[in-house]
Amino acid sequence: MAEVQDGHCDSTSQSTDSLRVEPIYESFLCPLTKQVMRDPVTIDSGVTFEREAIMKWLNECLSSGKRLVCPVSKKELSSTDLNPSIALRNTIDEWMNRNEAAKLDVARKSLTSDSTECDILQALQYIDEICQRSRSSRQVVRRDGLISMIAELLKNSSTKVRQKALETLRSIAKDDDDNKVEIAAGDNIRTMVKFLNHGQTQEKEKAVSLLYELSENKSLSERIGSVPGAILILVGLSSSKVENLLIVDRAEKTLENLESCEKNVRQMAENGRLQPLLRLLLEGSPDMQLSMAAYLGELVLSNDVKVLVAQTAGSTLVNILKKGNREAREAALKALNQISSYDASAKILIEAGILPPLITDLFTVGSNQLPMRLKEVSANILANVVASGVRFESIPLDHNRQTLVSEDIVHNLLHLISNTGPAIECKLLQVLVGLTDSSTSVQNIVDAIKSSGAIVSLIQFVEAPQREVRMNSIKLLNNISPYMGQELADAFRGNYSQLSSLVRVIADNNGVSEEQAAAAGLVADLPMRDSVLTRRLLEDGAFAMIISKVMRIRQGEIRGGRFVNPFLEGLVRIVSRITFVLDDNPDIIDVARECNLTALFTDLLQMNGLDTVQIFSATALEKLSHQSKHLTKFLSLGGEGSGEIGCLLG
Repeated sequence: MAEVQDGHCDSTSQSTDSLRVEPIYESFLCPLTKQVMRDPVTIDSGVTFEREAIMKWLNECLSSGKRLVCPVSKKELSSTDLNPSIALRNTIDEWMNRNEAAKLDVARKSLTSDSTECDILQALQYIDEICQRSRSSRQVVRRDGLISMIAELLKNSSTKVRQKALETLRSIAKDDDDNKVEIAAGDNIRTMVKFLNHGQTQEKEKAVSLLYELSENKSLSERIGSVPGAILILVGLSSSKVENLLIVDRAEKTLENLESCEKNVRQMAENGRLQPLLRLLLEGSPDMQLSMAAYLGELVLSNDVKVLVAQTAGSTLVNILKKGNREAREAALKALNQISSYDASAKILIEAGILPPLITDLFTVGSNQLPMRLKEVSANILANVVASGVRFESIPLDHNRQTLVSEDIVHNLLHLISNTGPAIECKLLQVLVGLTDSSTSVQNIVDAIKSSGAIVSLIQFVEAPQREVRMNSIKLLNNISPYMGQELADAFRGNYSQLSSLVRVIADNNGVSEEQAAAAGLVADLPMRDSVLTRRLLEDGAFAMIISKVMRIRQGEIRGGRFVNPFLEGLVRIVSRITFVLDDNPDIIDVARECNLTALFTDLLQMNGLDTVQIFSATALEKLSHQSKHLTKFLSLGGEGSGEIGCLLG
């Protein structure tokens, strides 16, 4: 059917006239274009032309100042009237319809695996041509059952056939929803998506162009998005720096069409295209805002994306938190929980006004209060926000200019800590840890704890079975211990089991943790001259265990990260307690002798770069020197009159 040259067939250069069954009549051809006329008109000379062609001729004559003549008869024209030749147009239409039907029948026979590549290509070329002419022709192609046959060619082994099939299907789909639905049948969309991922450049171009055409039909948007990997691939193509501009443009426009389906918007967000979700969150209906906020809370976001979301939608989410119903506030809380977990985005949320509604949600009781599971989320967000390091003493929470470190607010936080479950306790303890980490706000927190008398309830958490609760309580107590050493000592004397719990934390042998370093620092800050606590530590075996750990760290047996040095400093300070009570407790001297403290502190004095260790070692050695006569025992060298030699042990 088609002409083959050098083993190749170029369907685009082949005329489809050979498919014609009924011959062309000369009266059907425009004298100027030599093509079959679609809109024949007759001029003053009686000759019939294609409207567009004769108008161009007449305009050229007028613009150049030439005489108006008939291009065929050369007869001068008395007017430029164009009279439609309706009868001829109808005759041509009937002739074309007969030929199209006949040619489609011939083309159908070529769309089989038994046909040659050239015959298939020529058949596709003809179908492509007639589909571009009119919508009615596209409907004929569908009624004749050709769509499924062409779609089957997407699996053909010939690259040229596959590409031409994609191109032809796009022409068939144009402006015809019924055709689009039929093209999308079966696994055809899945096949098109495969071309995007594995096809050659031209295949990608034609496949993404066809998908774009199909995506114009809203009902097919969800079908396209439901194909595994489709949206991921389209997102990749739309942002590609290596694909050609046509592919990038078509991928982008296809995604824009797919945004009409909420499921697709969610998939896009999962694959890094977050703007459609944010746009619906900002501009959608209340129900849509709720849906998008809820889904945002489920996503795993990179830190850069958290900042983008905070900048774009932070104020909207905070507003929902302030004014939305319970369901909306729950969705907003979950989204804000995700966004607030990065310092930079947390700071943006603070500027958006997140603190007042958070505090309101946490403190509200009665019929309007949030369920505990949501208060837990609020507490977690507050902990995230506090961890950002902002100076909260300058950020008002209400018209009374109260701040997060105001006494009443801290009292309420302490009350919640004592009257909620472990999850909220943990997060609010973490809030207080963050506030006491700051040198500008720690005194406010200390004053509030003192005025509330909460120290006794706070030290109870060092025995909590939940590791996170215990760790945060120890970190908080460590932060306030330089300011409340005596209050802590009094509280521990009321319940020695809590002091024993701290010793067990310090004794843990699984490396060196932040919790151990905080526990060591806390115990070290207790009043040095408190012999009651020192004796309690002695009874718990704390000193022997701690000295062993110090020696193992010194010898390199215990290694660790950033917590090793503060841990060691705390251990040395605890051991040095012994030297502060030697004067009043002679029996403690035996402990100093047995532990060989003089040698230990002499060795520690040699450690460079750890000023605290050196200072406390020097102080301890000074105090030990005052008790040298008690640390000396006399050994007999044997025999009467042989004398005695005093030996300072350690």
